[in-house]
Amino acid sequence: MPRTTSCLFLLNLLVGCRSDHITTEDETAIKDVLERQEAAWNRGDIRGFMEGYHQGPDTVFTSSAKIRRGWDATLAAYEAKYVEGDAMGQLDLTDFEIQSVGGDGAVVMGRFILTDTPQASTGVFSLVFARQQGAWGIIHDHSSAETKP
Repeated sequence: MPRTTSCLFLLNLLVGCRSDHITTEDETAIKDVLERQEAAWNRGDIRGFMEGYHQGPDTVFTSSAKIRRGWDATLAAYEAKYVEGDAMGQLDLTDFEIQSVGGDGAVVMGRFILTDTPQASTGVFSLVFARQQGAWGIIHDHSSAETKP
């Protein structure tokens, strides 16, 4: 077999072996992103919390019946609603369900509980994670708070 044909065969073989599902290690990495976000929030660090999102114009954040497009718009929404520091309250992210969307994507559903702040609430979230340049991050966030009686 000529060298070029051998290389193409090997490349096709390697691409064909690529997983269409995320691994246990990927799930752990995704949960680590969420744990870092929770820790940043609880120390009053909005920008640290935002490190869980891929920084770019394609990031989407949906809450309070509004759609915000881009990392900057997402940051602005958080900064407008929450004062950095103790006034942000305490965040608890729980009940993660991770579903693979190919080898470089995942949907994560879970619950949030926000206490010790005038904006206290509970609700659910759906996050779309993507692996970009080897790192997992949120590209789409849809958070929905429970309605208050």
